[in-house]
Amino acid sequence: MLYNANIKERIAIPLENLQKILNIALSSGGDFSEIFLEYKMYNSINMEEDILKETAESISLGLGIRVISGEKTGYGYTNDLSLEKIKKVALTAASIASGKLQKNSSFLNSFPIKHNFYPVLNPAHKESLEKKILLVQKAYQTAQNFDQKIKKVKVSFIDQIQYVTVVNSEGFMVSDIRPLIKLVCLCIAEKSQKREAGFSGGGGRVGLEYFQSELKPEEIGRDAAREALNLLEAVLSPAGELPIVLAPGYSGVLIHEAVGHLLEADFIRKKTSIFWNKMGEKVGNDQVNIYDDPTIPHFRGSYNTDDEGTVPKKTPLILKGKLTGLLQDRLSAKLMKKPLTGHGRRQDYTCMPIPRMSNTYLDKGEYAPEEIIKSVKKGFYAHKFQGGQVEDSGKFTFSVSSGFLIEDGKLTVPVKQATLIGTNVDILNKIEMIGSDLVFGLQTGTCSKEGQEVPVTDGCPTIKISRMTVGGME
Repeated sequence: MLYNANIKERIAIPLENLQKILNIALSSGGDFSEIFLEYKMYNSINMEEDILKETAESISLGLGIRVISGEKTGYGYTNDLSLEKIKKVALTAASIASGKLQKNSSFLNSFPIKHNFYPVLNPAHKESLEKKILLVQKAYQTAQNFDQKIKKVKVSFIDQIQYVTVVNSEGFMVSDIRPLIKLVCLCIAEKSQKREAGFSGGGGRVGLEYFQSELKPEEIGRDAAREALNLLEAVLSPAGELPIVLAPGYSGVLIHEAVGHLLEADFIRKKTSIFWNKMGEKVGNDQVNIYDDPTIPHFRGSYNTDDEGTVPKKTPLILKGKLTGLLQDRLSAKLMKKPLTGHGRRQDYTCMPIPRMSNTYLDKGEYAPEEIIKSVKKGFYAHKFQGGQVEDSGKFTFSVSSGFLIEDGKLTVPVKQATLIGTNVDILNKIEMIGSDLVFGLQTGTCSKEGQEVPVTDGCPTIKISRMTVGGME
């Protein structure tokens, strides 16, 4: 009756009907048709003002149908899984193609996944609400009791389980089950009419055991409170050209935004990225090696199969400073005549897949982090980031929420409200030292592109940049 036991009780569409739908989608002459089926359960808990403000749960169920005809894509979706409604959606997607002979899809064959990057002992969706509430309360109480200057605390827990199946007109059929959880804490500290915020969290494609063995909720509460308190003592950032040291882990967001996005293949084939004509060229210092890897066990950005059914693989983007790779989805790979890399991702069944990052990082180097800091007589240490903006030209600005002055090779005064300004290729070439301490940032990140949000992770070791513009206040 159905193609995969993991999802058969949730999306009960007979195999022969899937085959019919793929053929209907090709009825106007498209080159390729695809069905993406999704069932997702989502739960959330929010606590603030000493009470559980909200608990919520939701279930989404639906499918999307895509047709590719040359460079054009047609897409339709529905949460009504009656055969007549699905046929209408297939015809809607097919309407982009015309004037070609009708093709028929190949016979569907299931391709079992031979790996699992996120085995879970205690899936959160099967655990009791009481267990999840206890995690939230522990983080909340730890943060609230950390110091009397902590005036407001907010803690949120989110878990979801996503069942996906992809079938296409090439006869391919594959399914995946993706767990995802996160626990985050926001603290507000006040002193002498000054207010500062601290944030911490963790999670990934893990079960509740993660918050017992890897990262306890009490640690999350303490880290958020400590950051808020430290910022109360911070001074405003200096401005000007300075040597910069980027902290390990947190600074990976700069690599994600300033480099990773511009190496997603759709920006390259549309020639909107500064890198569009630089394949094989030097774009950074010889020490620079940047990868995107969807196969790191339990990471937030990992997946066993991408949202087009492609097996993902670790993809080198820049090796020894030379641009070597791109993040491809099926459409871009076809148009560029390049191999698939397994980076076709979508937010849910209502969205078309597009090239996206997963776990993006600058790889470790040879220097001890202490050695890097000691090499700077006067500079700035960027610790945590609030976010940033990057143009297609590679120009960027990033807001640093917390950092330190570097004076005579030591971290001294805490600094806040700094902005880093530069151009990605210029900065990649100004990297002088890369630390041996590769760290990944908090497992809480979400990346937005074209209105779609997907879970991601980024990371880097300690990095020294010879000079960079710091915007701040003297």
